[in-house]
Amino acid sequence: MANASARALKTKHSYNIGVLFVDPMHGGLAHEFFSIMLDGIRREAEKHGYDITFINSSVGQRQTSYLQHCRYRGVDGVVIASVDYFDPMVTELVQSELPVVTVDHVFNNRISVVSDNLTGMDALVRYVYGKGHRKIALIHGEVTSVTRNRLTGFHRACEELGLTVPEKWMRRGVFHDPKGCCQITKELLSQPELPTCIFFPDDYSYIGGYNAITEAGLRIPEDISAVGYDGIPLSRIISPVLTTWLQDADGLGTVATARLIEQIEHPRTAILDRVIVTGHLQEGGSVKDLLLR
Repeated sequence: MANASARALKTKHSYNIGVLFVDPMHGGLAHEFFSIMLDGIRREAEKHGYDITFINSSVGQRQTSYLQHCRYRGVDGVVIASVDYFDPMVTELVQSELPVVTVDHVFNNRISVVSDNLTGMDALVRYVYGKGHRKIALIHGEVTSVTRNRLTGFHRACEELGLTVPEKWMRRGVFHDPKGCCQITKELLSQPELPTCIFFPDDYSYIGGYNAITEAGLRIPEDISAVGYDGIPLSRIISPVLTTWLQDADGLGTVATARLIEQIEHPRTAILDRVIVTGHLQEGGSVKDLLLR
């Protein structure tokens, strides 16, 4: 402890990193994707001798802003991992003097670490198309930069392949919401014409879609195919194994923390850029090959 205190006095750092993680569904810390990301943040911070403090909008019973909480806790910088990026309190924090790294959202003059959502959705569309599917439905998440990039990747791939997706098969949902996804899937299945494949916003929400499909007396992939997004461990243990895009959640947390520490310790040479963390298609058994006779 004495050495740690001396180090802090010498460098004028607290060796404490803030993590801003807000989950409106109240299940994020238990959700596999975010728990993996947060573990990556924790391990990278510990490797460099930093502690972690979760940032919120209160100190005890007193309401405060994210920036005020950061200053109260004396953090050296903040990883913004999950939040409403259009919240004025987030804008205030990003525009402050504190070093900040954002995950899956880009601000000017700040380091951002993002998943390759354009590539991921493009790859999923082309994979499903290659299996002979032309009737595709998409359930996407709420309007965020992640959703916008995925929709761009989806529409670009469809356009290049000459694939038209009716508006009735384009549905807005919420990320990490199996209950809501179940209801939207039921609505899709109630239509006279059914899609042959449904894209789900994430693997966790797919659970709700899976329940709706099986309750309708349909089988995956024999009667209807499905793909997810995230590649969480759950996707490998359900039956059939889900075809999905595996995001490197651990890499997102690790890289974001490493870049934040670089910015804290070497502010004059740290490059404020965007870092893309790649993923890959994880093939399962949830997509039927319609070209096989």
